[in-house]
Amino acid sequence: MEFDTDWITLGKHRIKLRSSKGFPTELMHQVAQLTRVAVDNNMSARARIVEIFFHHEKTYDITIGTTLAEDRTCAAQLESAIATVMGLLPEQVNILVHPVTQDEVDLHFGVYERMLAEKLGAVPPIQ
Repeated sequence: MEFDTDWITLGKHRIKLRSSKGFPTELMHQVAQLTRVAVDNNMSARARIVEIFFHHEKTYDITIGTTLAEDRTCAAQLESAIATVMGLLPEQVNILVHPVTQDEVDLHFGVYERMLAEKLGAVPPIQ
């Protein structure tokens, strides 16, 4: 059993929360909810939050998968916005947007989120 990982579903996002300091805290859940609002309102409908990882250095790595490469353009502004609302420095929030082609994923709800997580290495492939 992994004590550094938690899974939450927020709207269309199935997010893996991971912490290097132990079980994800309520603060990580707040970061996830804020990130969901930011992504839903500023990125394409295909963008999904795949994983949020909290490092010992008090930095958050937020991994987002999408089928549209244009979603990368707003990542820097979202990093600053999330950091400001959470009371962090801008360099403490890193948004990593990984575009994949539509041929690589099945766009059906549920399957799409799982395939993105597999492509980005957040979960192992189903055997």
